[in-house]
Amino acid sequence: MTFASPPRPRPVAPRRRGPLVPTLVTLGVLVVLLLVLAQVWTEVLWFSQLGFTEVLRTEWVTRGLLFVLGFAVMAAGVGFSLSFAYRARPVYAPSTQEQANLDQYREAIEPLRRLVLVIGPVVLGLFAGGAASQQWSTVQLWLNGGRVGVTDPQWDVDLGFYLFTLPGLRFVVSFLMAVLVLSSVAAVATHYLYGGLRIGGGAGAPRTTRAARVHLSVLGALVLLLVAANYWLDRYSILTKQQTGEQRWQGAGFTDVHAVIPSKAILAVAAVVVAGAFVATAFTGNWRLPAIGVGLMVVAAVVVGGVYPAVVQRFQVQPNQQDAESEYIQRNIDATLSAYDLRDIEISEYDAKVTAEPGALREDAETTSSIRLLDPNIVSPSFKQLQQIRGFYNFPDSLSVDRYTIEGESRDTVIAVRELDLAGLNDAQRNWTNDTTVYTHGFGVVAAYGNTRGARGAPAFWEGGIPSQGQLGEYEPRIYFGQQSPEYSIVGGPEGTDGWEFDYPDDETGTGSVPFRFPTQDVSAGPSVGSLWHKALYALKFGDEQLLFSERVNENSQILYDRDPRERVAKVAPFLDLDGRVYPAVVDGRVKWIIDGYTTSDQYPYAAVRSLEDATTDSLTERSATVQALQPKQVNYIRNSVKATVDAYDGSVDLYAWDTEDPILKAWTKVFPTTLQPMSDISGDLMSHIRYPEDLFKVQRALLGQYHVTSAAEFFSGNDFWQNPGDPTATNSDVPQPPYYLTLQMPGEQDATFSLMSTFIPGGGNARNVLTGYLAVDAEAGNTPGKVSETYGKMRLLELPRDSTVPGPGQASANFTADPKVSNELNILQRGDSSVRRGNLLTLPVGGGLLYVQPVYVQAASGTTFPLLQRVLVSFGDEIGFAETLDGALDQVFGGDSGADAGDAGAEPVPEVPTEAPGEDATDDPTAEPSADATPAPSADATDARTALDEALQRARQAIVEGQEALADNDFAAYGEAQKRLDQALADAIAAEERLGG
Repeated sequence: MTFASPPRPRPVAPRRRGPLVPTLVTLGVLVVLLLVLAQVWTEVLWFSQLGFTEVLRTEWVTRGLLFVLGFAVMAAGVGFSLSFAYRARPVYAPSTQEQANLDQYREAIEPLRRLVLVIGPVVLGLFAGGAASQQWSTVQLWLNGGRVGVTDPQWDVDLGFYLFTLPGLRFVVSFLMAVLVLSSVAAVATHYLYGGLRIGGGAGAPRTTRAARVHLSVLGALVLLLVAANYWLDRYSILTKQQTGEQRWQGAGFTDVHAVIPSKAILAVAAVVVAGAFVATAFTGNWRLPAIGVGLMVVAAVVVGGVYPAVVQRFQVQPNQQDAESEYIQRNIDATLSAYDLRDIEISEYDAKVTAEPGALREDAETTSSIRLLDPNIVSPSFKQLQQIRGFYNFPDSLSVDRYTIEGESRDTVIAVRELDLAGLNDAQRNWTNDTTVYTHGFGVVAAYGNTRGARGAPAFWEGGIPSQGQLGEYEPRIYFGQQSPEYSIVGGPEGTDGWEFDYPDDETGTGSVPFRFPTQDVSAGPSVGSLWHKALYALKFGDEQLLFSERVNENSQILYDRDPRERVAKVAPFLDLDGRVYPAVVDGRVKWIIDGYTTSDQYPYAAVRSLEDATTDSLTERSATVQALQPKQVNYIRNSVKATVDAYDGSVDLYAWDTEDPILKAWTKVFPTTLQPMSDISGDLMSHIRYPEDLFKVQRALLGQYHVTSAAEFFSGNDFWQNPGDPTATNSDVPQPPYYLTLQMPGEQDATFSLMSTFIPGGGNARNVLTGYLAVDAEAGNTPGKVSETYGKMRLLELPRDSTVPGPGQASANFTADPKVSNELNILQRGDSSVRRGNLLTLPVGGGLLYVQPVYVQAASGTTFPLLQRVLVSFGDEIGFAETLDGALDQVFGGDSGADAGDAGAEPVPEVPTEAPGEDATDDPTAEPSADATPAPSADATDARTALDEALQRARQAIVEGQEALADNDFAAYGEAQKRLDQALADAIAAEERLGG
């Protein structure tokens, strides 16, 4: 009998993986790499076109080397610890319950062990490399920094050690500490998992294998050596520490010098000794000695490093604090004045008068004639309404103050650039072609006199219109690079064509505009985008496929992007902090954006630490979109080391070394030897528009609130500290008043200069709002090529008597509001559909006292609204003037004769505001008898002339209104007709005035 054998199972063929997943993964990786390549390569093209490849190369190479080094050190350290601990594991783990419990973990991790030994160090290395690469500037300054030539008062060490070397050393120590700590954690975990380290076990049984003991002992010794290094460096870093609590000065005090610094040295030595105990353990196998050492170190850190300094502070310093801290307060004062460049301030007592006398301004005629009436933070809507021309042009919300020589006379000017704003196009006009290739640039500069006004209170423009007309002469008006420029534009077209860019509106062409073709063959304003490769790169960069398919992107095309002047300078000068204001100037026939750059540090021994953001925030930065506060960065050293310009036409960037004595700038000059141009390259025209920077002045004035006190004893008491007054025109009056540019002659000086000024009031929440100080800095750099005026940057501080009764800005504003006449007229001005805006409150040291001047603007409450200057408020002491002109208001304050003419003297008066309701005057009664001394009735001819004058003025007003409405509708034909009617009406008014004998 035979049995059939059972059928053999058929082998199961392994499932074949389909090609979809690997293909998708491969495509995903390629897409990511391509996107990264697009971003990287377009950056190279951008920097190369500007001529700053050195900056990109140096930064990227430094970052790359630090990344590789950080990655290698971290990955090697952790990887070696893991690998060594695994290879040194005992062959037979002890048969204990502890090891039996660990078996399940060993079994779970074994399939992934090789992956963990590789992936773990690699991941930690990537994080470490990224962190190390962020320190590229610290490392470059360490490598290129030099001596400063000044030593600190504690160790007599050159300040270059603190500014350059100490941050580098601390970075290295901190990084190595992180590597060793993570390596130690990895070693302990691995040794424990595989039996080289035991926690439980019988008494007397060894808890570590010899390999584990040596490994962990060496790691422990290295960690403690780094702890010792950290303690030792703390002895120097304590000179830059920030004080807390009620202490108002920075740097090492009495307790730090006599208790904390010695304790740091003791703890450093102790850490070295304990490190030696760990080394000994590697040979002896006795963990008791290092364990005792670590315990004693912890106790010492508490007692020597904490309790002892607290005892010294409580029982030795506090009972005699003023005497004990006097030396160290003086160190703080001296270092702060040096670090913030406040050593050469000219301080003088100013016993300000509060009584206005006739002719008091006779000695201040130049200052009086230059008093600025145009508030650059209010009149932007007026510029827009009167000079916008087209809805797609715009002006910033805060305009700039500069000075220009007009007909041989230097005049304060409010200036703005007519920039392109694509948001002004209607929806039907918005498409890729228009946004990118047609509407590419703004056009022209608009400038108005700062000290006077035009018809009906409008700005008195001396440059404007399209094409530009005025006193500036010929210049390149096209604005391709500005604060409101589009994200990117494509310029350039085929040779021999007029181009398709909208240049400026013109009714005579028949098309309503003049076309323009950017001359890419002669001018480089952006990277070339003519090749297919570059088109693809930029299509990926901007996520816009139109770049690949549009026929307007041709071999002559250039792409303009990163067009904001501040952004351009920040990219080519990453070592600078940039001022929050960028301002335009017409220089050598080109529109240039001027930006101030700062070098900063937080490592200056004993200098006061301040937040740049807090110091530069004021009412202007709170409400403006174009003027910014500095970044939230803690510093105790700052210099205006670089002046930068950006050409509004071709985007070229020039960096000029301004403060050649700045040690930080010297170091960066070694890092980027071809990036900075010498001051000798600055033309006379550019020099005449360079001014003292606002943000530096804000930081300095914030410090001077305390550091005008240079005596340690007085500084300790703090009874003479000041603060900057709040802005009474702001919604939040607690926010500081911004500094103001204006031309003024400081008491005791021979000439008036373009200056930046600010005021001080007593510090403290309950203090009176009276003036205690007045600060002005000469903001004018001169007009000599390559040479700065000797007085540029000279600070003058007027200290008022301690019992001063001169009103502060807040009190002066309150006095204006409380004055019955002012209040009544303001109420009348804002009746109906009008609203009143009070402009910047300027303070001027003239007439032996302090004069306040505030322009008053009126605008419609709704509809087409733009402010017009209608009145001027003036006060001197308790006297208040309120008139349609500054000249008239000054005469009111100074007894009918101020002694000097204001800039608006002789200007066309604004129509008077009635102060009484109709019918209140007795002469309105038709039955009233004329008084005996009444003025004789006018003749018939005079009556006719008066009627003609009134009628002509009425027609003039109507023509102005119609002209403004035509401008708002972009109807230039109607605007021209309105101007003709205005001219005729004014001619008729003048003829009528002549008939009246006026």
